[in-house]
Amino acid sequence: MTTATSTRALLDAIAGGVRTVELGQPLFTGMPCSPNHPGFRMTLIRRHGDMVRPDGGSASNEMIVTGGHVGTHVDALSHVSHEGCLHGGVDAMEAQVGGVHREHGAETIPPMITRGVLLDVAAARGVDSLAPGEAVTAEDLAAAGPEPGAGDVALVRTGWARHFGDAATYLGQADGVPGVDESGARWLAERGVVAVGGDTTAFECIPPGAGHRVLPVHRVLLVEHGIHIVEHLALEDAHDAGLTEFLFVMAPLRIVGGTGSPVRPVAVVA
Repeated sequence: MTTATSTRALLDAIAGGVRTVELGQPLFTGMPCSPNHPGFRMTLIRRHGDMVRPDGGSASNEMIVTGGHVGTHVDALSHVSHEGCLHGGVDAMEAQVGGVHREHGAETIPPMITRGVLLDVAAARGVDSLAPGEAVTAEDLAAAGPEPGAGDVALVRTGWARHFGDAATYLGQADGVPGVDESGARWLAERGVVAVGGDTTAFECIPPGAGHRVLPVHRVLLVEHGIHIVEHLALEDAHDAGLTEFLFVMAPLRIVGGTGSPVRPVAVVA
C-alpha cells in the first residue's frame, strides 16, 4: 500500500464518523496540585485595548507558569530514580548535571496513537468512587475491563476525579487517595503496556497521612520497566460513555531535559 493510499484510508475512516472523548482536566489557576510541585498560574499580561493599532485592531496574550507535573501530564523516565539510578541503570546524578536531564528527558516521550483500555475499577466494584486510601490490586485490574496488551495504554478509573473541584479531598493529605498498589503495577508491566494513567494526583495508592513519602508503583513502572505514567486524568466522561476500548491519542510537549509534560489526551471512538 502506498503512502497516498494509506493516507486516504485514514481520511476515509475519519470521514465515516468518529468522535473524541476528553480524558484530561482543564488547566486553571487554583486547581489541585501536589505540594511537591509548583502550581499552575495564568494571567493576561496584555489585554484588548492596552494597545490599539492604527486600523483599530487589538490583541491579548497571557503568561503561564506551571510545573511539569501539574494538571493532566505524563511522567518522563527521568522523573524517578531508585538507589541512584534511572531506568536502564542510568546514573541519575550524572544525567542531571547542567540543570537538565541529558537522558530520559521529556523530549524522549513518544507521541502515543495506540489502543487504549479503560479499567473501570469503581464500576466493577459497583461504587461511584473508591474510598480514600483504597488499594487497587492486580485482581481488581483483571476484573475491571479488557486485558491490556503490548503497546497499549491502560487507564485506571477509581472515580476520584469527581473530587477535582475540592482540592483538600482530591489531594488526600489527611485521608489518603485510592490507587494502584505494587501488585497492580506489576500486573500492568507484565502485559507490556507503553503507558498507564489514572484519575488521581499520583496514580498509585496513597495511604491516609502518608503523603508521597514512598512511591513504589513509580519505581516499578518508571525505573524498572520504562513505562510512562499519566496523572490527573478526567475519566468520568469515558465512564459515562461506556468506553472500554478506544484509540488513545496523546502528544507530549518536547521539553528538552524535563521530567514531565502537560498533555491533552483524547479517546477516539467510532
